[in-house]
Amino acid sequence: MPPSTPNVATSAVFQAVNCRRSYSKVTALAPTRAQLLPLVAAAARVADHGALRPWRLLELRGDARERLGTAFVVASACEGSEAIKLAGKPLRAPLLIAVVAVRRANDKVADWEQDASAAGVAHLLTLLLDDAGWGAMWRTGPLVRSAAVRAVHDLADNEELLGWLYIGGIPADCKPGVRLSIDPADFLKVL
Repeated sequence: MPPSTPNVATSAVFQAVNCRRSYSKVTALAPTRAQLLPLVAAAARVADHGALRPWRLLELRGDARERLGTAFVVASACEGSEAIKLAGKPLRAPLLIAVVAVRRANDKVADWEQDASAAGVAHLLTLLLDDAGWGAMWRTGPLVRSAAVRAVHDLADNEELLGWLYIGGIPADCKPGVRLSIDPADFLKVL
């Protein structure tokens, strides 16, 4: 017998997902490590074929963000005002969490599947942060796979950086997020 059909629109999970948004600007407040740990534990429930846990997360606070900015400049070889602007990008949030896919040798679980699991952790973590009252935005860019950026994160040969979650407080004057709705029938087809 199939489960009863609850009113999906009133489900807390549905509401959290349906209202998800990115916060490009955040305040100087950030969750502590103690506040992050239970969120990371919950995000670890992501789909993970083979239970490989093919991911890890790195906290970047304070000087670590400045080192990342320096790596951006080195990787881009820009100078002057462009270099100053690029070096300041990691300072847009008080906390960055680097999302690292850790590709484990496995005959049954392809690298792309492991990357998808790591990306799933990042997405679940943004939902959990939002639920806890924090603003977050997943950022990537052309420098994410550069040698200088890999070096600052001390990545092993079997690891790929998927980007950073920029995290901070939600500004009081924050405008509502705008996301165009879709016609789900355009995206859900029958084979």
